[in-house]
Amino acid sequence: MNVDPADLPRQIVERLDCERLVKRSEGSSDVLLSELMGAIADFLQCDRCFLYLRQPQTCLGRVPFCWVRSADVPVVYDEAWKPEPTCLFTGEDPLFAAALRLDPSIFIDDVETASADQLNRQFERENFGHRALIHAHLHSDNQLWGVLQPCFMRQPHAWTDSEQAVIEQVVQSITPIAVNYVNSHATEIVKNRP
Repeated sequence: MNVDPADLPRQIVERLDCERLVKRSEGSSDVLLSELMGAIADFLQCDRCFLYLRQPQTCLGRVPFCWVRSADVPVVYDEAWKPEPTCLFTGEDPLFAAALRLDPSIFIDDVETASADQLNRQFERENFGHRALIHAHLHSDNQLWGVLQPCFMRQPHAWTDSEQAVIEQVVQSITPIAVNYVNSHATEIVKNRP
């Protein structure tokens, strides 16, 4: 798939050095998605932004792209494709359950005050440690292919209408790229299948 950063929302493109990116990427989704994590975090002024990708038929996933603002922010990254934990399918993680149901993206202003039907506070603390987050769902062909997750680590954040609109545009723009990325790693995914 030919990658064109100009298809992204203006607010994000302004934060990308598109000329340099196009030269470096030569159509590679890896370079674009990696650079995009920093551009999204810059736009939102958040602490971390990562992209979880999954192969819907095998339920194997990984986080191949993560950007952090400083060294004290935990990096979320997976070297290899691995089976998704069963807790993601048992309702222990309401955010992931919503993504699997193909619900719209979820914007959490404060993990500490969010309702239990939105998220499992303990699960979020133990696994991610963030305080405010976006759980942006990458859906294609009635399947979940990934989750884009920008977040603030220490303080709540009221997500503005503008921020929500930009993230929804980003999700629409990168979903085909994410699907292509997953499909281009099919051999690696099969190799890691249990």
